[in-house]
Amino acid sequence: MPVPGPGYSITVRLEAPPSASAAGDMASAVGRVGGVITAFDVVESHNDRVIVDITCNAIGANHVNDITDALALLPGVKVRKISDRTFLIHLGGKLEIASKIPLRNRDDLSRAYTPGVARVCQAIAANPEDARRLTIKRNTVAVVTDGSAVLGLGNLGPEAALPVMEGKAVLFKKFAGVDAWPVCLDTQDTEEIIRAVELIAPVYGGINLEDIAAPRCFEIEARLREKLNIPVFHDDQHGTAIVVLAALRNALRVVGKEISDTKIAVCGVGAAGSAIIRLLLKQKPGDIIAVDVDGIVHPGREGMDPNLQWVADNTNAAKVTGSLHDALVGADVFIGVSAPNLFGAEQVATMAKDAIVFALANPDPEIDPLEAQQHAAVVATGRSDYPNQINNVLAFPGVFRGLLDANAKTITDEMLVAAAGAIADVVAPERVNASFIVPSVFDTTVAPAVAEAVRKAAGSAVAG
Repeated sequence: MPVPGPGYSITVRLEAPPSASAAGDMASAVGRVGGVITAFDVVESHNDRVIVDITCNAIGANHVNDITDALALLPGVKVRKISDRTFLIHLGGKLEIASKIPLRNRDDLSRAYTPGVARVCQAIAANPEDARRLTIKRNTVAVVTDGSAVLGLGNLGPEAALPVMEGKAVLFKKFAGVDAWPVCLDTQDTEEIIRAVELIAPVYGGINLEDIAAPRCFEIEARLREKLNIPVFHDDQHGTAIVVLAALRNALRVVGKEISDTKIAVCGVGAAGSAIIRLLLKQKPGDIIAVDVDGIVHPGREGMDPNLQWVADNTNAAKVTGSLHDALVGADVFIGVSAPNLFGAEQVATMAKDAIVFALANPDPEIDPLEAQQHAAVVATGRSDYPNQINNVLAFPGVFRGLLDANAKTITDEMLVAAAGAIADVVAPERVNASFIVPSVFDTTVAPAVAEAVRKAAGSAVAG
């Protein structure tokens, strides 16, 4: 199933003979081992040799070795250097601080800094609400992690989490003009994390929790929401839930079903799965069957933590037991936020007619999308190389843009549902089809639409 992609893109610098066939030989060598050439550049040309840069996509690290070995075996070809293009864009980090004002002379300096800045400090001391008007607070979000659940890689710690948090900050700026900054905490103690965020909160207009393992993340978010007067949003939970709800709304349009009549199997009951279930319950589905590594979640199961107990108490009306395969029988929808390769086409065949499959485990989904398509009417993944990518970037930039613009003090389920509706509505009814249930992550209309929906929901909450 894996195909070469830009996540493993390399540039190989080669020294080769100046023969007419050299370029074709090198291209053929890459192709024979499954590499995909995206650029072929002659860097230098001499009477006795040429220096060439070949840029190509690979599947993974071992595949990179296969490509370079194939090139090195060509007569007269010498591999000089291999550059990993992903690592190159991370050199020195992906963020920088830029000043919004010029400092051309002493007058500018005296207003931006001392002595003029003292009057601004005094104004904020007299009225702390002015911090939002007179500082970066009004447009700034902290991207907070403890590094305990980095992507699908596990507990890598704060330093290894930093590239992801930098990337998140880049997405905030690119899609919504929000200034976000990574805050990677060197602790995985719940109390210390809560206190650390509480201490830094005066700088920020919102807190985006990221890659914090369940079930600890539930308590951290809940208690920070109680303590702080700015919105606290756990993207792994609520960002995922928003985009899933948006995609499901349009997928149900494709197959002509109402959510009130659907049985939904959700595989994975950690941070993302629990939030998906909670938001779906707001839509009053026919039933939800939750499944984790120990099978179907039901009220009589022993050893459940408070999160699982809540799920058991609010889903599975028929109190069925068994495995994921049992949960799929007769289900209209499968939503997976769990692990790769859990089932195949034969299990999809046991689902209801015109089934919907959202296999969102990354990088490898719960089922090969091509297998799922044999029986499912709509298939979505978390990957960019298949149609219908369920990606949190559709949600969190616009959500925070709306929260910041509304000067929101918290975030509500009504705001999350409004955000999902806005994402779904970006795809006009006449454009919705089995391969297009959510907009592109590069659709510039998404973040403004989400922001506007959140602003309105925030205004309604205040008015209520």
